[in-house]
Amino acid sequence: MGGSHSCQIQFPVPLGNDLPLVVIGGINVLESLELALEVGSAFRDACAVLGLGYVFKASFDKANRTALNSFRGPGLEQGLAWLAQVKQQLQVPVLTDVHEPCQVQPAAAVCDVLQLPAFLARQSDLVAALAASGRPVHIKKPQFLSPQQMGPLVQKFEQLGCRDLVLCERGTVFGYDNQVVDLLGLEVMRQVSGGKPISVDVTHALQCRSAGREQSGGRRQQLMPLAKAAVAGGIAAVFVEAHPDPDQALCDGPSALPSQQIPAFVEQLGAIDRLVKAQPALEIA
Repeated sequence: MGGSHSCQIQFPVPLGNDLPLVVIGGINVLESLELALEVGSAFRDACAVLGLGYVFKASFDKANRTALNSFRGPGLEQGLAWLAQVKQQLQVPVLTDVHEPCQVQPAAAVCDVLQLPAFLARQSDLVAALAASGRPVHIKKPQFLSPQQMGPLVQKFEQLGCRDLVLCERGTVFGYDNQVVDLLGLEVMRQVSGGKPISVDVTHALQCRSAGREQSGGRRQQLMPLAKAAVAGGIAAVFVEAHPDPDQALCDGPSALPSQQIPAFVEQLGAIDRLVKAQPALEIA
């Protein structure tokens, strides 16, 4: 990709649209410390073989649920304790999402990157707390915003003094229960953000809305074509969640990558990333 479309930010591993691909990978929600360590070590080792940057991801609470009895996770205190153990034992940076301003500082004390959930991206108090956290922020693009509308959100963060931002595509809802990833929108987000790093969440982009069920459906059979197409666009990072037995996962298993396939997943995306970023920019007027 052309250098004019890239800027580097302060991040725990080198991250930029023109730099080698970073994998933000882990599990949807913390089920146990043992599972987090198992999946995190598989991602870490696969990325190390290829020299790719890696950040572990997991949620301590899935607050945006359709049903009251959906599994939410261990909560803030236990969840952050597990994330601290993952960080220490695997020697990797960690990312988690926050849902309320009061969660930001405790999470920032443990985690290297904080995530602004898609449904909450318009919450100014949460944005202000994240901007003041001292951590880079991974912003999920809301399903209801166009790529162009990410520009004002970036400006809001920058007006609050935070410039270390990653913009994450995770699909846009068109009509009822129809979520689509617009790959052309990746370049639009680059432009409206001044070249900020772009990531693509290939897990949540495959969700099918729950339609009254306790868990969302998913289309993990299409995970690789989507991930390959996204990486071919020259992005900074791919965001993916895995599970050793997706059909038994407590949250969003239908969209999860089987963890046994993590090495092949990373290897194939790394090969595409190297090819794309080795090519000179070809501007078509």
